Amino acid sequence: MCVLRWGYGAGRLPRVRSILERVPGTNNQKEPAYYSGIKINPTSVNHRVTLKHLRSFVAVAETGSFTLASARLCVTQSALTAAIQQFEDAVGQKMFDRSTRRVELTRDAQRFLPEALRVLRAFDNAVGDLIALSSGGSGQIRIAAAASVIRQFLARSIEEFRQGYPDVSVTLRDAGAREIERLVLEGEVDFGIESSYQRSENLEYVPLVNDRYGVVCRTDMPLAAERGPLRWPDLPATGYVSFSADTGIGHFLRQHAPHWPALRDPHDEVTSTTSLFALLCAGPRYSVVPAMAFRPTEFPQLVFRELEAPTLSREICLITRRLRSLSSNAQRLLGVVVANLRNAQLPAGAQVVARAPD
Repeated sequence: MCVLRWGYGAGRLPRVRSILERVPGTNNQKEPAYYSGIKINPTSVNHRVTLKHLRSFVAVAETGSFTLASARLCVTQSALTAAIQQFEDAVGQKMFDRSTRRVELTRDAQRFLPEALRVLRAFDNAVGDLIALSSGGSGQIRIAAAASVIRQFLARSIEEFRQGYPDVSVTLRDAGAREIERLVLEGEVDFGIESSYQRSENLEYVPLVNDRYGVVCRTDMPLAAERGPLRWPDLPATGYVSFSADTGIGHFLRQHAPHWPALRDPHDEVTSTTSLFALLCAGPRYSVVPAMAFRPTEFPQLVFRELEAPTLSREICLITRRLRSLSSNAQRLLGVVVANLRNAQLPAGAQVVARAPD
């Protein structure tokens, strides 16, 4: 099994070394911290602002009431008011417009609220990881992954991991590429496994699988009877069913096959493979999907044919937040994932590119 190791840089927190060819955030350059594209200079942080101030600010912002916020935080209203006043004095501006009925965020406070939430979430997650380390292997791992990834290799990896670490719970979220990037960026999951959507500079993408696109259609269609790989010019102009632009597959094809006539012409759209395969089974239609998305055992009346001229492939990646260390439990699980990938029986058109550590 692949074992992940901690690496230390001078004066820096431990970061994960490579489980593949490279590791998120482990180069030796001094890198700035980012929050939603905003560069943070640690030397300019005002030390008068504490977590207590941030929690007070968030509680009032979310409840719109000092009374409700003080009850949530289990402090007196006068203590909460003092904390907010200290916070406003420290940042040099008002954060709330107070009225007799409700407390409203100022415009600057509205922009700051998501950042405050991210800071608190990251802190709470880090403390939770530390507690998990000291508790002898218990803890929680939060993952977001594509349905095809869960089906092809992640579910088996989680089950194998839990045999060795039964006290570690796993929260698994089935989501699309855009949502997975958001979940990782905002710290709601420890890592994601999916293709990239926007290729955010605040995320690290480590390739695991190269997943080739092909045509899915009913076995009684002329496309299914063709020998050898299909070519894009062979595909009919009618009967095409696409994924919507907000999905990972739909976004990829609009980027890499923008001049394909069937994609430009009016056609039906879906948002999930479940809906897609139901439509394809019902009539003489076809779609273009990655090999790992096809489910032949569930839909034996459908067939997958490789597509070339040009050949298009997506990269299934491990997605992590830059400058954020993974917990030891998350590292162990990723080691199991990589080991299982080396022996996984992936469909034709999908190729493992992950490399175990030296």
